[in-house]
Amino acid sequence: MVALALVATVVATTGCAGKKESSSATTSSAVTTTAEETTKKQEVSTAETAASDTVQSPSSDAAQNGESKGKEATSQQETTKQQAANDTNTADAEPVQEEAAVNEDVEVLADIPDEVPLAAFTKTAETGYVTANRVNIRQQPSLSGKKMSSVNVGTKLRITGKADGWTQVEVNGKTGYVFAKYISSTQPQQTQSQQAAPQNAQNTQNTAKVNAQGDIGLDMSWKYANQSAIHSGSAKLYKASANRKGITIAVNAGHGTKGGESKKTLSHPDGSPKSTGGTNGKGAVKSIAVSSGMTFNDGTTEAAATLKMAQALKTELLNRGYDVVMIRDGADVQLDNIARTVIANNTSNAHIALHWDSTGNDKGAFYMKVPSTPSYKAMEPVASHWKQHDALGSALVGGLKGVGVKIFSGGSMEMDLTQTSYSTIPSVDIELGDKASDHSDATIQKLAKGLADGVGAYFGK
Repeated sequence: MVALALVATVVATTGCAGKKESSSATTSSAVTTTAEETTKKQEVSTAETAASDTVQSPSSDAAQNGESKGKEATSQQETTKQQAANDTNTADAEPVQEEAAVNEDVEVLADIPDEVPLAAFTKTAETGYVTANRVNIRQQPSLSGKKMSSVNVGTKLRITGKADGWTQVEVNGKTGYVFAKYISSTQPQQTQSQQAAPQNAQNTQNTAKVNAQGDIGLDMSWKYANQSAIHSGSAKLYKASANRKGITIAVNAGHGTKGGESKKTLSHPDGSPKSTGGTNGKGAVKSIAVSSGMTFNDGTTEAAATLKMAQALKTELLNRGYDVVMIRDGADVQLDNIARTVIANNTSNAHIALHWDSTGNDKGAFYMKVPSTPSYKAMEPVASHWKQHDALGSALVGGLKGVGVKIFSGGSMEMDLTQTSYSTIPSVDIELGDKASDHSDATIQKLAKGLADGVGAYFGK
């Protein structure tokens, strides 16, 4: 294969079983981003998708705080084939979105060759900027080429070649092709809402839900939002003050929703049963909306520890130029796992949910890996995003390992979570140890550095 798929963005998630969170940590000033444009989502046929080169990324996946603890799932080999859902519109390394928005300027595509031979490209080494939202990056320079990902206005790309109507780009060492029409050598002027618009996430923020303090409520028009049972709370947007990268990370402090265990939501968007056990057993059609989490050996609640961890990670990411959506910014937030995931899907480039496991042997850190079960991997939105989830998880574990954090087994455990079942952006539940693990201030700072290093490795920044 000539061109490799390009890994798109990331957002932090929420969902683990039996956890706790602690409070404190430094904060950065909250700034709001008003999303001025609301994008209409339309289902289009394959023919329409081929005719348009702007994609609308599906909405999300609620993090399930409490599905994954207490049991260690036996790791299964990942299947190497996906079902028919991954057809010619699916990229090898990064599946495409489920929905596409019809390009308003679709007639201009008549001027672009349907396919350009690779030999026609002239090598170059330039920097380019994307000039529109939801622009496709394809595996081949062809309208029928597989879509690898989509990028938004202002995204900086390395240009490696040019041909009639097409631009060859390289991101994270992988090659893709974009319509030259949507690439400029000059960085476009961006409105606040455009700067906050995530890559690979729906640009459908409800301006009425983002106030002057940066609070972001759940917009019930967002995909999967109506499956949430607890959604009266709000997340908070923080923007980096310098060296901004144009990437937003959703940091989800696991647990911390009063009354979360009294309600249940569908484990999967399609109502199918869970493929693995955890806080909610294998075969469960409904899962606890938000679990309360475990308690550390020293009496600290998991919810208190995850909040402290989230605040430290927020500060580390802001200092590195990332914007941050804090899904839970205090002791309690009235957002269940689905609401948390949907907010992340629509505001961020990646979703990282922070947890500690409920075992008691100081096992080390690991991430919750998408189960190998073929039927689960074939279910949307999992089918279109599981490779992103696993790539983000591996990057985070690599970052933790790099700063000397103990890693459990191979660094992952297969688990069917509400979070990844509803996520439409790179999304991971990261377990930072268990109830016997150290969660002192010094360790929290080390974990924050390792996770931020992992984010940088994933995004190449």
